[in-house]
Amino acid sequence: MLQEKLNLVPHLPGCYLMKNEIGTIIYVGKAKDLRNRLNSYFHSSHTGKTAKLVSEIRDFEYIVVSSETESLILELNLIKKHDPKYNILLRDDKTYPYIELTNEKVPRLNIVRNIHKKKNKTRLFGPYPNATAARNTVNLLNRIYPLRKCTTYNKRPCLYYHIGQCLGYCTNNVDENKVKDMEKDIIKFLKGDHTLVTNKIKEEIEMYSKDMQYEKALELKELLDYINITLTKQKVEINDELDRDIFGYYTDKNYLSIFTFFIRSSKIHQHHHTIIPLIDNTSEELTRYIAKFYENNLLPKEILVPEIVDDKLLEDYLKIKVKKPEKGTKKKLIDMANDNAKRELEQKIILLLKNEEKVIKANEDLRKILNMDKLERIEIFDNAHLFGTYNVSGMVVFIDGKPAKNEYRKYKISVDQNDDYGTMREVIYRRYFRVLKDKLTPPDLIIVDGGIGQLHAAKEILDAFNMNIKIISLKKDDKHNTEALLTENEEIEIPKRSELFHYLERMQDEVHNFTINYHKQLRSKGAYESILDTIPGIGNKRKKELLKKYKSLSNIKNQKVEELTTILPENVAVSLLESLKDLDKKE
Repeated sequence: MLQEKLNLVPHLPGCYLMKNEIGTIIYVGKAKDLRNRLNSYFHSSHTGKTAKLVSEIRDFEYIVVSSETESLILELNLIKKHDPKYNILLRDDKTYPYIELTNEKVPRLNIVRNIHKKKNKTRLFGPYPNATAARNTVNLLNRIYPLRKCTTYNKRPCLYYHIGQCLGYCTNNVDENKVKDMEKDIIKFLKGDHTLVTNKIKEEIEMYSKDMQYEKALELKELLDYINITLTKQKVEINDELDRDIFGYYTDKNYLSIFTFFIRSSKIHQHHHTIIPLIDNTSEELTRYIAKFYENNLLPKEILVPEIVDDKLLEDYLKIKVKKPEKGTKKKLIDMANDNAKRELEQKIILLLKNEEKVIKANEDLRKILNMDKLERIEIFDNAHLFGTYNVSGMVVFIDGKPAKNEYRKYKISVDQNDDYGTMREVIYRRYFRVLKDKLTPPDLIIVDGGIGQLHAAKEILDAFNMNIKIISLKKDDKHNTEALLTENEEIEIPKRSELFHYLERMQDEVHNFTINYHKQLRSKGAYESILDTIPGIGNKRKKELLKKYKSLSNIKNQKVEELTTILPENVAVSLLESLKDLDKKE
């Protein structure tokens, strides 16, 4: 049947969608020639992830388009829509932090990830693949330049003013020219020119040394060393000051290694590296990666790419210059990126293959123990509450032994009471009602938290939905460690040194941490909301206004009655502040 369908596919550009035995889309790709590409899947030998993909294909669809640019746009949209499990690269893309110098009268330094929400992108600097480097840079600049730290203007100077890291903009009249001079220095620094900052630090070190304030001088010396050692960038032989990104690659043993240099102000600002399983041909994977990369990151003025990349396609899609240099300095930069990609893969390939082998073995052991035909998708649930309050559940998903974090889900349980079975029934009902309603991919296995009672509570809901899904529970010992598997009919001990034990333990830790973090968020939010709820005269509207303006109880607590009367009647404001003082005494 597939061959007959293949014979009808035209020699035209377009996208194809691979489906498994239950009709779920498991892979989306594009091709200049659909017939040739689809034939290559079924009439060629494959290894690695590609071989696994082909073994699961039972049907396919294709969509013909008029150009390659259209096929790239359609491919990325289809992947977003269907989230196929074999489009691993597109599922695991990351958003990197940028440093923002806010465009306000008195600016602040922030670390931001969702850059598309920012109207003014000219004051964003990055990306910073290393989030710690971004935070350290912001901390460094905040220590050197007394910028505003608060999101709102208070009625009195805060701690930053008293330690010399803020000029007290909330109460003092600060010279606007002084603020603008600080802005200019910071922008130069973030663009890679560290001269002004280092000279400023050297002057202060000399001043403190003369005054025999050696501790402060030593502290500044450490800052200077941090800049010279950590932040000083490698100069490249291109002096046009153009922002450009350089991509290199290397493949081995069905893995694709991609290395990226970010050039800013003629210096290597940062770099990024990723390794992914190779499913499509290398040219398609690398071209797709670069196109997808700029959905979450700012475009530079120019991109340099290796020879195998379709530069014209990327140029049409991204609307910027994309070049494949053949000689000169730019070609050397591509070669350097390729060399780094090769080195990174060579260093990690053995560990990658070993880890993949362990995961495959553990997953296969679990499949055999449970006597299942296949085991690809596992959904794991955990519950958390505090004496019956803030009752929540979390679900994490493992696909082929690896966490699929974009599919994790949080559930706030509707009834706050200490009823583990009721909680389990509710979360299983909500999850699998949604699976049926929206025709989502059901799991091969469900793992629930708790003992046989929780397992039966979950099974009760699945039976009501007529869903034949294997379900187990993980029994814990007195120290809350995984001890055995519980099925409906038996208890299966798992050797503690086995790969399977570590595999199950990893899943259990993942869902537990995910759920507990959500529980802490709700408890933190509930702590201050519950106090506001107890004050006569504060209803939902006033509560929202207070939280919107002051963000937290600590900020509200620092206000005077006169300030709070912009939202509250005076007697209510007095009552609120007295309640907050009483809370401090109790703590």
